[in-house]
Amino acid sequence: MTTTPDTPATAPPGRPPVVDLATWQAARDELLVREKAHTREGDALAAARRRLPMVELDGTVEVVGPDGPVPFLDLFQGRDELVVYKHMWHDGAPHQGQCEGCTTTAWHLKDAVYLNARGVSFAILTTGPWDEVAPYVEFMGYTQPWYSVRDVAAPVGGDMGYLTCFLRDGDRVFLTYSTTGRGNEPVNGSLALLDMTPYGRGEAWEDTPEGWPEGRGPCWYWRSDADGNATWGRTTRPVPQWTRPGATPVETLGRRGHHH
Repeated sequence: MTTTPDTPATAPPGRPPVVDLATWQAARDELLVREKAHTREGDALAAARRRLPMVELDGTVEVVGPDGPVPFLDLFQGRDELVVYKHMWHDGAPHQGQCEGCTTTAWHLKDAVYLNARGVSFAILTTGPWDEVAPYVEFMGYTQPWYSVRDVAAPVGGDMGYLTCFLRDGDRVFLTYSTTGRGNEPVNGSLALLDMTPYGRGEAWEDTPEGWPEGRGPCWYWRSDADGNATWGRTTRPVPQWTRPGATPVETLGRRGHHH
């Protein structure tokens, strides 16, 4: 059921015009043409990714997990493909001081059963020492495989904040693809849903109608204080942490630098 369209005098200020359902459907159908073109271009990009050349690497290089050092090859768990997320780490920082941006990725990939069903394994790598990483993983309730790649060279180690794909052929291992920044966004289903909403992500860089709520800095809502107020102050945690048993108000991030 829809209501009668507002006249210009009564339409909400700074908002798109209010129209009847048929007019809305016509505008929606026009936008759908562009969305379909975007989808097809995404398919073409995916096809190009599948044709990228590969780099062979040493699959025997060791990473450290709950059972101690293991060869990188073990992360495939017998499957032919592996996707890893490289999680940034702040040495010595408490749980609340760990990377809020990496938290969004790890939180959205807590369960990789659909990847596994397609023959793809998933793991999270981080440069943190395992004795710091292990209690953090337990606190967050993560069930994905986590490994420390401290002092391990790229492409297994190296810079963090990347999604990286590998292929196995017997005992041979190959790097096939890697991305970072907004390239990581496909993991975060929340961003895709926000992009469908009227107010979007609420970030200043977005192109929004005049009169819309003023946008804020990128990723502004990824941290909050104990009362749920979005802020990047020293009393904050990455927002999923407040749902964890034992999460209490904090007074410091215990880290240097500003990463998200």
